[in-house]
Amino acid sequence: MTWGESALWVIAPYVTLVIFIGGLIWRYKYDRFGWTTRSSQLYESPLLRVASPLFHYGLLFVIVGHVIGLLVPVRWTNAIGVSNDAYHVNALLWGGVAGVVTLVALGLLVYRRRVNGPVFTATTVNDKIMYLVLAAAIVTGVVTTVAGFDPSVVSYRTTVGPWFRGVLTLQPDTVAMGNASGLYKLHTLVGMALFVLFPVSRLVHALSAPLGYLFRPYIVYRRRTR
Repeated sequence: MTWGESALWVIAPYVTLVIFIGGLIWRYKYDRFGWTTRSSQLYESPLLRVASPLFHYGLLFVIVGHVIGLLVPVRWTNAIGVSNDAYHVNALLWGGVAGVVTLVALGLLVYRRRVNGPVFTATTVNDKIMYLVLAAAIVTGVVTTVAGFDPSVVSYRTTVGPWFRGVLTLQPDTVAMGNASGLYKLHTLVGMALFVLFPVSRLVHALSAPLGYLFRPYIVYRRRTR
């Protein structure tokens, strides 16, 4: 790995985190009323009812898979009796299914925006850039998942995983990242670009999930007495 590439894997993740966190703080402070997905359901609903849940559930599984894959070391799964081969096959299988489902759903959402006049008119340049980067992240993710079935490709669990955990502990493992394939590096860079775009795009609405509804008390309706 060259000095420039090594510096990239040390500097880029922290620049990404600064922009991500700083952007969220700025957005919440100065654009709180714009913290929304800008729903277009009013213009077209039937296709959205299919594509939106499919996309969100697929993306949820993709995110969970990334969290487990990047944060759980190989020694932990070995300790509970799950071999690396068994883990790898299951991760690739379910990750591949989730990735394809998410990609298909995203394709439906983009198709809906393009063919429906009012929805297309309401689509901003920011939205187009967001869809492009999001599609690139999903496509490169699916490609790396398929490539992961090739035994000659070094697993992300021994390359990207240690590097990512090192970033969180302020000790990025550039050597491990240097051993990753070009596909994994590309997917990582696109992922960082997505995080940079997150605070200034409609993606920010993901942080407004109504989790409080899961814990609020029941609403009791009583008949009015006369």
